Amino acid sequence: MDGCLFCEIAAGDRPAFLVHADEHIVAFLDTRPVFPGHTLVVPRAHVPTLHDLPAEAVGGYFQQVQRIAGAVESALEAQGTFVALNNRISQSVPHLHTHVVPRRKGDGLRGFFWPRTKYTDDAQAREHAAAIAAALAAG
Repeated sequence: MDGCLFCEIAAGDRPAFLVHADEHIVAFLDTRPVFPGHTLVVPRAHVPTLHDLPAEAVGGYFQQVQRIAGAVESALEAQGTFVALNNRISQSVPHLHTHVVPRRKGDGLRGFFWPRTKYTDDAQAREHAAAIAAALAAG
């Protein structure tokens, strides 16, 4: 897609510190990492959000994310990884990308900057669960 930063990286038209590239995905270092080694995994094809990724591509995409998360841990001697993606909100580039961030105990990352809340009561929790279940059933 014209003007998409990640499409330009995937096409080799924009430089990036590549970690892995194949016919389906490209993985490269984030230019503003949470911690050194923070890697972005993107589909080579322009896909704006996870919802837009074809169902037949989901398994292969996340297998690559899983593989890269293991490599980040191993290569950087990290104790774990934080793996996350945003859909629209906080998605700085409108091209599906999954963050793989190396983690170490005591690294200072707490809750990845989101506030935690509680349901007002069990009825409110049931209401939210039922609404989501209904949306799933509707397809």
